[in-house]
Formats: sequence, C-alpha cells, structure tokens
Amino acid sequence: MIALLLLGFFLSLDNFRVSIALGAFQFKWSRALRTAAVFGFWDGISPLIGALIGHYLGQVIGPLADIAGPIVLAGYGIFLIVRSLLTRITEEPEPNEGIVLLGMPLSLSLDNMIAGTGLGLFGFSPLFSAVVFGAITFLMSLIGLQLGKFIARFIPVRINLIAGIALLTVAIWLGVPALLGGN
Repeated sequence: MIALLLLGFFLSLDNFRVSIALGAFQFKWSRALRTAAVFGFWDGISPLIGALIGHYLGQVIGPLADIAGPIVLAGYGIFLIVRSLLTRITEEPEPNEGIVLLGMPLSLSLDNMIAGTGLGLFGFSPLFSAVVFGAITFLMSLIGLQLGKFIARFIPVRINLIAGIALLTVAIWLGVPALLGGN
C-alpha cells in the first residue's frame, strides 16, 4: 500500500508542475475544481486501462509516453508565449478549455498507463490503483492550481507569458531525460 501511495505521489508531480503554471490564469474555484478533477480522472483511468491492456502494449507505448507528454506541453507553452507576445497587455485570454481539460491531462497520464500495466503484473488491483492515483493527482493538481494563483498575484507581468514559459520549462524538464534515454 505504501509503495502504491508513493508511486501515485511521484506520478502526480508532472500534473502538479503543470497545475502551478495553469494557476497563473487565476481560475475561479469552480474551474480549478473541474480542472483538477479532469487531471485526476485521466491519471486514475490510465492505470486501469494500462492494467487491462497488458504487458505487450506497455512495452510498445513505453518509450513514446515519456516523449509525448513533454511535446504536448512544449507545443502549448510555445503557443502561449507567441500569443502573449502578439497581443496587447490588456488582452489576457484564458487558455483553451479543450487543451486544459483533455490534451494536457491525457498526455500527462500516459506514464500512469505504463505504471498500471506494471502494477497489474505485480497483482495490484487495477480498480484500487486507479482510485488511488486519481485521488492523489486530483489533490496535487488542486494544490498546484492554488499555488500558481497565489504566485501570480505577486508577479506583475503577462500571465500568458509566464504560463507559457512555465509549461515550456516543465516540458524540457520532463523531456530531456526521456530523450537521453533515462527517466
């Protein structure tokens, strides 16, 4: 059980880092809850899917999972930076709902799918693992969103620019070890 909790915590850290960047948009409480719930849902459903798919697909997706997430984050981070630099400071649109609620959480959950495959092979309950991972990610994402919101109050620059730079930084942080062959 402790191993499952630790694994869930460490696998949720990518969502936590992204949530801090998204928190700069200072979402209302209801949107922060919805965003954290979607992050938690995808991080919960992924190990369930991974355990059900099995070991073979885990070996095929494994190398791609570590690269796909950072690519999506980098792409969105670059988009936010460019958009911020091309708009006036009074125009600070919130990020695209579809990307925040589907694209990012789904790409960040691929590692949980691989973990779920491994946990299934070790005999852990796929459903219990899914609930634990989802709950931990929900909490970590909600904390990250609130932390990002708090930090954004004290930084007198463009929110899109900060969020874009933060997402690009997280993408590099996650992607460089994957590209170099390590985790």
